[in-house]
Amino acid sequence: MLIGELSRRTGVSSRSLRYYEAQGLLKVRRGANGYRVYDEESVITVRQVRALLNAGLSTEVIRSVLPCMRGERPAIDMCVDVRAILDRELAATDQRIADLQRSREALVDYLTQS
Repeated sequence: MLIGELSRRTGVSSRSLRYYEAQGLLKVRRGANGYRVYDEESVITVRQVRALLNAGLSTEVIRSVLPCMRGERPAIDMCVDVRAILDRELAATDQRIADLQRSREALVDYLTQS
């Protein structure tokens, strides 16, 4: 399928699909005319990438985790190092939440002083 069809089937813009390709997240072959050609598996891959992005992972982390993904939902097979990667990402997310909570508390303090 061409990029427009993949975009329609996944709800992801052509621009984002080209970005995923550039980041090494999406495999593509070129037709004789130079157009990008995607296979059926690309639909699942794009849905997996979107799910991982929605979980807050960077494309760099997704590149490491993606080979262990299966299915559209998706689910993760705990391949070598994947648990450690996800544990690090969870700890970083917890730290960002704690930092935001401290910022929120400071703002509340400023507002209650008025």
